[in-house]
Amino acid sequence: MSRQTSLKTATPADPREGHKKPPFEESRQAPPGYEAEMRNQPDHGEDSYRGSGRLKGKAALITGGDSGIGRAVAIAYSREGADVAISYLPQEKKDARETVRWIQEAGQTALELEGDIADEKHCSEMVERTAARFGRLDILVNNAAYQMTHESVEEFSSEEWDHTFRTNIDAMFYLSKSALKHMQPGSAIINTSSVQAYQPSGQLLAYATTKGAIVTFTKALAELAIKQGIRVNSVAPGPVWTPLIPSTMPDEKVKSFGKQTLIGRPAQPAELAPAYVFLASSDSSYVTAAIMDLTGGRKLP
Repeated sequence: MSRQTSLKTATPADPREGHKKPPFEESRQAPPGYEAEMRNQPDHGEDSYRGSGRLKGKAALITGGDSGIGRAVAIAYSREGADVAISYLPQEKKDARETVRWIQEAGQTALELEGDIADEKHCSEMVERTAARFGRLDILVNNAAYQMTHESVEEFSSEEWDHTFRTNIDAMFYLSKSALKHMQPGSAIINTSSVQAYQPSGQLLAYATTKGAIVTFTKALAELAIKQGIRVNSVAPGPVWTPLIPSTMPDEKVKSFGKQTLIGRPAQPAELAPAYVFLASSDSSYVTAAIMDLTGGRKLP
């Protein structure tokens, strides 16, 4: 193959094309939403992600690994050579089994951790089970989140507010605290924040507030964890097409989801996974306390 032909083949695709764009015709789901029931199936990199051994011999724990970003990261990590534990809620078992299938097809060991991460004891047990099964824990991806949309402050109950915080930010503290006891220098913690931390929507008051807390948590924890040689970073996605969308947002928001970005569409989970690989690998050895902007052009401060 000539150099000219090779360069032509490598020409990147137009980011505005090649992925699903609004309007989306999607059936309403009950929370937390399920991949298997989505009419417009997300792309997790099943057919596209190619590993290169960047995480060979490592072990990762990913919360919310049953679907969405979590599944895409699990697929990428396993194809990079890591064994992967995924956490999920009992009602998400069907989706979780699909993630496990992809991990195993990559030739890696999968560990299923069913339960609610809002429970501190469960978080500690997940870390212990992961370290025991794999003999190590190198990567923690705090990804699982809970969200609901409301039109007024009065619609946010105290119970929902508390549950959102316990799931989205308290669990990160529980898991990180437990994981740091097992991690060796060179390990990494990656937290999923959001553009909502910087450009919050009133309809997502509770969720957006926790995402702001995650940014602060990431920067503060990084200062402590680096004393052990462990890096802590965060990925801040913009709109991403996952089961959370048709199960928690009004129909009109679902239909136009992602249209407001410069690229004019939401991200597919597969498009975010490489960032999580980068932050977990030695390629990012000089990166800590960072918030990676993956918003489709919705600029962060």
